[in-house]
Amino acid sequence: MTAYTCDPLYDYPRDFSGYGEAGLDPKWPNKAKIAVSFVINYEEGGERSVMSGDGMAEQNLRENPAGPPRINERNLNVESEYEYGSRAGFWRMFRMFNEYKMKFTLYAVAQAVEKQPEVARRCVEMGHDVASHAYRWIEYHDFSIEKEKEYIKKGIESLKGLTGYAPRGWYYGRNSPHSRTLVPQVYEEMGEELVWASDTYADDVPYWIDLPTEASKSDEEAKGCLMVPYSYDCNDFKFHVIGSGFADPDGFFAHLKNAFDVLYEEGENGMPKMMTVGLHCRIAGRPGRFGALKQFVEYISKKEGVWVATRTEIAEAFKKEYPYKRGKLA
Repeated sequence: MTAYTCDPLYDYPRDFSGYGEAGLDPKWPNKAKIAVSFVINYEEGGERSVMSGDGMAEQNLRENPAGPPRINERNLNVESEYEYGSRAGFWRMFRMFNEYKMKFTLYAVAQAVEKQPEVARRCVEMGHDVASHAYRWIEYHDFSIEKEKEYIKKGIESLKGLTGYAPRGWYYGRNSPHSRTLVPQVYEEMGEELVWASDTYADDVPYWIDLPTEASKSDEEAKGCLMVPYSYDCNDFKFHVIGSGFADPDGFFAHLKNAFDVLYEEGENGMPKMMTVGLHCRIAGRPGRFGALKQFVEYISKKEGVWVATRTEIAEAFKKEYPYKRGKLA
């Protein structure tokens, strides 16, 4: 086995301390006790497909995971599962969040939204946040640096053309060892602003990181990168994780409610947090699971001091209270 070698341009120190025992009060607007971020992952049309030159259909996050992958052959069952998400599941969740006047963040795979631009248009019209979930929903681990930069640029340009603005936030999910450096680097090269990134699961509140590409800049010139942690536990993808996922919608609701109640109580005790709920059009958009999601939305809508916000709103509120300082989380 080859020993790991550190490339200072793409290497980040691990942090096991975070905000420590004292924690951090993010000082949410209007003294909110908790910030809740609903995220809809829009991947349908950007997944692996023989028609996109991938040589196989998508194998991940599908209802029926059985059977070997079909090489150089379309899998119409898989394709139709994903199409359900864009045709029905997304709109079911979209209507509900609008009904409750709650803003969500769309993790938009650019190639997917290109196939259904109405999704981006309606999100913008209703005030929801369209962030980038990369140009395609594929594995980027083995991409060369130049190829990944090309895809990052395509993702930014595509969403800007569809929404009228460059995506203010970025989440890969299938990132490479270089992604944390490359995404803010490409934004800077394009003259666009990256407000936040979410390929981290390390905390319950945002935090700043230093960028290796800014090592030679002065403290005043350096911008850093604000990390807004995502969630794998409060996430409907666990319906498709055999053995350790949600067995039924009741389990999904119970988990969301437990997480909310714990964080809400911490907020009541003077230490507010943020909670992220990860959703997928073809998963939580299915009627049986959607009922549990709606039950949770209704539950938190009756609580006082709950701030349901987009990830950009959360990032901007945090930045206002805790602007970037080199070497500091906040």
